[in-house]
Amino acid sequence: MKLVEPPSCSSPSAIVFIGRNRRGQWVAQEQNGLYGGLFVSRAQAVKYALFENGRHPESIVELAREIELDMGEAPTISSAVRRVA
Repeated sequence: MKLVEPPSCSSPSAIVFIGRNRRGQWVAQEQNGLYGGLFVSRAQAVKYALFENGRHPESIVELAREIELDMGEAPTISSAVRRVA
């Protein structure tokens, strides 16, 4: 019998937004608000995003404007974005 790991709660193609909040902390949040967190560095936010999205750097988007962590809904998307990959 082969044990199979259960699928993650997020799909591998889920977009994860990263950026700074108004206090200068780094935020990483999945586009639908399914997961997210606050980080002291950009590197840690990217590392978390990669872990959560199944190592898909092409689906990480860095926002040029502020982003606030809100686990109740999808984050506000700015018109100025930059892909991390």
